[in-house]
Amino acid sequence: MILDRFRVDGKVAVVTGSGRGIGAAAAVALAEAGADVVLSSRTEEDLAKVAARIAETGRRAHVVPADLSDAAAVAALATAAVDTFGRLDIVVNNVGGTLPRPLLESTPEFLEEAFRFNVSSAHALTTAAAPAMLESGSGAVVNISSNMGRIAGRGFAAYGTAKAALAHYTRLAAVDLAPKIRVNAIAVGSVATSALDIVVANPEIKAKMEAATPLHRIGEPEDIAATVVFLASSAGAYFTGKVLEADGGLQIPNLELGLPDL
Repeated sequence: MILDRFRVDGKVAVVTGSGRGIGAAAAVALAEAGADVVLSSRTEEDLAKVAARIAETGRRAHVVPADLSDAAAVAALATAAVDTFGRLDIVVNNVGGTLPRPLLESTPEFLEEAFRFNVSSAHALTTAAAPAMLESGSGAVVNISSNMGRIAGRGFAAYGTAKAALAHYTRLAAVDLAPKIRVNAIAVGSVATSALDIVVANPEIKAKMEAATPLHRIGEPEDIAATVVFLASSAGAYFTGKVLEADGGLQIPNLELGLPDL
């Protein structure tokens, strides 16, 4: 059965930023597909709720509250997976994000912080996980990038640059880790997570965003979670070094910040 290729039975996954939003949805989806999952974000209460949802699927969750802006804390998740479940097969580098800021107010330090949080964190976990994956004979890494890494909008210089770097890091890491470990990414569009709460709570702004999106809707975390399962499972076995655009068809930004000309 072709649907069997979407199963990850007996696999172990680490999902960063998994307390809510895309990370939580991805973690639950992987559990529904058969994986045990290491969950990590700052807030233990959020993680406990996701762990309870995973328990309902019949799979196991291990909760690791951590500051994932710390590369050492991120890398330690690989050890936590092996110590708890005996192996590591799937990494979802979901933690990241940077608030928009006008270009001339974006200091070099702000840009470097965006790079560390969105790229260095992914590198830290990927390199820490690789030995365990190689020992198992295979592995899959899924990086959560953004459509702002390929299209241009005012105020997103730091965030967009970091996500573009993560996309190309995906291509480079895929070559270095082939053939046993596959590395892919998802360029995510506007998704209804807490980061967009203020926006989607405004009916006028939400309607404008939907009208500017070819599929005429804001994405749901499950849209991205389904893509994660595809890339992490044998259904995506012939994909590596690719960036899948799960963004409703966007070619230009669907939200303008209203920053004026200088």
